[in-house]
Amino acid sequence: MSGGLRHVRPLLFLLLAVNAVVYATAGRFSEGLDAFAWYLLLALFELETRRPHWSRRPRVAMTLDVLRLLAAAAVAIAAASYVVEGEWLDAANALLWIGVVIVLELEVRLPQTAARFRRLVIGSAFALYAALAAVALAWLLRGEWLDGYDALLWIAAFALIELDLFRNSAGNNT
Repeated sequence: MSGGLRHVRPLLFLLLAVNAVVYATAGRFSEGLDAFAWYLLLALFELETRRPHWSRRPRVAMTLDVLRLLAAAAVAIAAASYVVEGEWLDAANALLWIGVVIVLELEVRLPQTAARFRRLVIGSAFALYAALAAVALAWLLRGEWLDGYDALLWIAAFALIELDLFRNSAGNNT
């Protein structure tokens, strides 16, 4: 990343960490759990896309897998809690993000398969991010500023990871 853009990624991580603390201290339990679990998943994807050789070392890979499993379990618990609480926008948001993670997992774990179905992968990612943007807009229209702002930060953070994956796969195809 060049120029001022090199500061975007650390700034996004900082802002999302602040949001996670806000949700954990001022929100419902499910919101705090959700925020920290997604933050951990974001950090894991960041490690795996920016430091792929390091993250493939056996002990590191095993540790990352355990952390991913714990984060995924927490995300599932939070998503189920949203349904039980009747928080349908939160539940829809959680399910859409689970879809994003499925696409990212395909891109990270099975890059040849993702490359073979590149149009489908890109189309799926685009549709998921568009739906997430619609959820963010819904929160903003409802006056739920923190939720809308937080959603936009998450979209930006994961979009950067997607861009890294696209850049890496394009570099491997040349």
